[in-house]
Amino acid sequence: MRVLVAGGGISGTVTAMALHRAGHEAVVFEAYPSGGADAGAFLTVMHNGMDALRAIEADGPVVDASFAALGVEVVAPDGGTAGPQEFDDTGRDGPRTLTRATFYRVLQEEAGRRGITVTHGRRLVSAETGPEGVVATFDDGSVESGDVLVGADGLHSVVRTLIDPDAGEPRFTGLTVVYGYTRADSFPAAPGVYRMIRGSRAGFGYTTAPDGATFWFARIQEAERPRDEIAAVTPAQWREFAHEKFAGDPLPCADIIAATGDEVFGGHSYDVPTTRLWSTGRMVLVGDAAHAASPSAGQGASMALEDSVVLALCLRDQPDAPSAFAAYERLRRTRVEKLVAASAGQDVGEERGWVYHHHIDWNARITS
Repeated sequence: MRVLVAGGGISGTVTAMALHRAGHEAVVFEAYPSGGADAGAFLTVMHNGMDALRAIEADGPVVDASFAALGVEVVAPDGGTAGPQEFDDTGRDGPRTLTRATFYRVLQEEAGRRGITVTHGRRLVSAETGPEGVVATFDDGSVESGDVLVGADGLHSVVRTLIDPDAGEPRFTGLTVVYGYTRADSFPAAPGVYRMIRGSRAGFGYTTAPDGATFWFARIQEAERPRDEIAAVTPAQWREFAHEKFAGDPLPCADIIAATGDEVFGGHSYDVPTTRLWSTGRMVLVGDAAHAASPSAGQGASMALEDSVVLALCLRDQPDAPSAFAAYERLRRTRVEKLVAASAGQDVGEERGWVYHHHIDWNARITS
């Protein structure tokens, strides 16, 4: 089977590697000239995400390019702490932190080592399906044909609207997230843990990498602004915007932000709580194209990684694409929609073992 994958970010590249391991030919088309959207941000691949990477033997390059996230320490507005909450496994097998740009790079390099083509600068604009397969058209006028098309093209997915022209738009969460990096050492370091701080007007978190770099983020409530306005904000303006939200708090947040240079990035946060149709007979969605969560749960990348591997297993084990897509949705929809609800603050329970302890056995068969 020849599979066209629209989107060369996390879910697209891992989907291609998983399909390759399952015996299919996968070709990736990335809209951006290099990397992908939100490349200035950073993320943590949680236990379940690392498990998905291990299922296709792709965890090694990610581990080598990242550092361990060993737990979380919650800090109250008055500076008091609740003590560190350690993750239940650590080191190479536990959660890992890295920048999105680095994640894209190592995944695409690993895909290349496996003989998978990742083409940049080709944005999908339309696709036609028929009895023989699917023909995709890109913004440069080129066309590609395959047996199926995987939409790994993110929040504003073209494939989602091809599957369902009436699909809803992503929902603004009410949060703007600002990310930054600094090597200043004028504040307490947080090696191996995420120090999560509840400021009087916004939330803040930071961790310190082994090389001394501090990775920080601020989650700030505000009204939605137009996309072009957000795109025009400069690093200095993002830094000023974040700094103002913590000025006067008896916490290190403002000092960390002030010590940051031009490595500051920001944007609105959106989620996709449910998508009515995940597939047609020849097209299917993975990752943020099907479901996207607020960053509060720290699971966007990990859930996308799970999708990628499970979809490949379904296409390996089911007799045809429609059967595979039905099995994939049956295995994934309830789980990911529960996670999106949790990240939006809805009441789905406090126990998160169902999230972290998810395991994918590559050798297990997907049955109907």
